[in-house]
Amino acid sequence: MHLLRLRVGSWQFAPTLWPTLAALLFFVLTLSLGNWQSGRADTKRALQARYDVAVREAPIHVGSALLDRDSVLFRKLEVEGVFDDAHTILLDNRVMNGVAGYHVLTPLRIEGGTLALLVNRGWVATGRSREQVPVPPTPAGRVRLEGMAVDPHTRYVELAPTTPHGRVWQNLDFERYAAASGLNLQPVLLLQTSNLPDGLQRNWPRPDAGVDTHVSYAFQWYSLAATLAVLWLIMNVRRWRDDSADTKP
Repeated sequence: MHLLRLRVGSWQFAPTLWPTLAALLFFVLTLSLGNWQSGRADTKRALQARYDVAVREAPIHVGSALLDRDSVLFRKLEVEGVFDDAHTILLDNRVMNGVAGYHVLTPLRIEGGTLALLVNRGWVATGRSREQVPVPPTPAGRVRLEGMAVDPHTRYVELAPTTPHGRVWQNLDFERYAAASGLNLQPVLLLQTSNLPDGLQRNWPRPDAGVDTHVSYAFQWYSLAATLAVLWLIMNVRRWRDDSADTKP
């Protein structure tokens, strides 16, 4: 069953019903996915702009009040307190300049209250073997830190759930860490930027909201939609043949 028949010269455009409906369904689907990814990219652009402004603003002082995570993400923070080295953990498989190592996370007990702030103090290289876990020094006594607040729930991909091996963790499971340490934690992770005599490296990358990823996905979906439309047109264009001429005596 043909939906219509259009003839231009020796060519005829005559799409049929069911292939057309199937093509339309997938065209609308891919176009909608492209629009969704474009919308996500616009949202991330606004978020990136907010991040870029936030890192230039004056630091927020962290005290005894619980922070609102969304309002302080990627803001500079300043805090005073004492490191709780007993609950230090090392995040494994963190690479810097091609060298494998760990990120060293230590909670800071905030002065003047019962809250603690988990601090990513920096990077340290692995030992000569996996069995030799490094023990970087932890500053003793009261310290004053500055750093950037990030989401502690961001995790790397794991092929299967893993359990911590002593102080070495594959990823930061924030809820698991809070339960294991028994600490009342602020809802952000502080990337320390203050220099302290601990031998750790703190070369933190610029915050990236991931705009390019969504733009790339949107381009792929729009390209697929365009390809479907072109294929539908090509498959329904045929050279016109006058069947009535073949029946003449």
